[in-house]
Order: sequence, then structure tokens, then C-alpha cells
Amino acid sequence: MVTTSDIRNGLCLRYNNDIYKIVEFLHVKPGKGPAFVRTKMKSVTSGKVIDNTFSAGHKLEDVRVETHKFQYLYNDGEFYHFMNEADYTQIRLLEAALDNPGLMKEGEVVTVLINTEDNSPLSVDLPASVVLEITATEPGVKGNTATNATKPATVETGATVNVPLFINEGDKIKVETAKGTYKERVKE
Repeated sequence: MVTTSDIRNGLCLRYNNDIYKIVEFLHVKPGKGPAFVRTKMKSVTSGKVIDNTFSAGHKLEDVRVETHKFQYLYNDGEFYHFMNEADYTQIRLLEAALDNPGLMKEGEVVTVLINTEDNSPLSVDLPASVVLEITATEPGVKGNTATNATKPATVETGATVNVPLFINEGDKIKVETAKGTYKERVKE
């Protein structure tokens, strides 16, 4: 059992006969009335995101998890396949268990949360940022960099990211995986 003071991003909880992972949280202490915690939780089985408010001191049932490093192998259309780096066993997960699957490229090392009760994989955590190559975008216009204007660009994984106007095809960019946003251009 954990209380609301133990809530943090990535914590897995058993709630309403399902397992949820905390995506965002905010401790609120209003001037009048009791404190509470606002949370945004994602179901690890269905991928559904819900907002919930817990009063301060509320007891919650946590799920004991272990983290393991897995290498992303491939996507067969329905499942994403991963290989454990320690013992080379393979697992497959539905897209709902992944936070931002469009930013994963083959060979990427990710962290998989595994439920210790039944050894089932719960969710996949990508690194904080990934470096991807731009495969398609409109050409940049010289001198058009003074504003914060952006344009859509397709990266090597097939995902679309909004990038500044000076980014061209073939450039490598760093993408923040939590939000799926452009961070910076990477020089070789």
C-alpha cells in the first residue's frame, strides 16, 4: 500500500480492477480545505488515459514492478517485439502498452516494466530523447529563421514531428519522447 504522498511519475497502481501507470501528477494545497493530488493515469492493458483526484492521505494499492532493458526488434503490424538484453528471451506487446511507438527505431534499447506477481510486461519507457533522421520535409527557405514557425517533417520511423523551417531532409534531429516534440538539430 502507498499513500498519495508516494505518487510519482511511472508508479503502477491497481485501481478499478485494472493496472494504471501514473503519467502526470500534481499535489494541490488550496488555501481553504484539505490537500489533494490530481493525477493522469494510463491503463497498461487498454491504453486508456483517465484523470483522477485523490484526497491527501488516501491509501492506494501499488503493483510491484521490476525494470529490465530490452532491445526493440520489429513491429509485425499487431505486436511490437522486444528481446531481453540479459537472457535473450523475446516478448511481444500491443501498441497500447507503448507511450510513443512512432519514435522507436529498430535496435533501440528501452526499459520494460514487468509485474513481479505474474511476470507480465506492463509498459515500455523510451529514453528521454532519441536521434532520428528526417526522411521527408519541404525544403527550408534561406533567411526564414527569425520566427518560431514550424513545418511537419517525417522521420525514419514514419512518425511526423513539427520542426523549424531550417531543417532539411537528411538532417538528424533530437526528439523528446515524452511529448514527441523537436528538441534540437544534431551535428555529425
